[in-house]
Amino acid sequence: MEILRVGNVNYISLTDLAKYQNSSAPSFTVKNWLRRIITIDYIGLWKEIHNPDFNLVEFDQIKTEYGRNYFAMSPSQ
Repeated sequence: MEILRVGNVNYISLTDLAKYQNSSAPSFTVKNWLRRIITIDYIGLWKEIHNPDFNLVEFDQIKTEYGRNYFAMSPSQ
């Protein structure tokens, strides 16, 4: 697994981690990770800190739905 270095910060690709855990279906691992409430909260906080154009209204709509059985989120969302 490759570690990407940007400035003084190291990054590990979620896709690489998913391939390591489940090489035949890495997208399943990513989808499960994106369903977790703590993941959504983390992504929202990270976006608020690092993205001045982050749409808080749209994110609040996502937060009202996560945790429900039908909730599914894709990387593009």
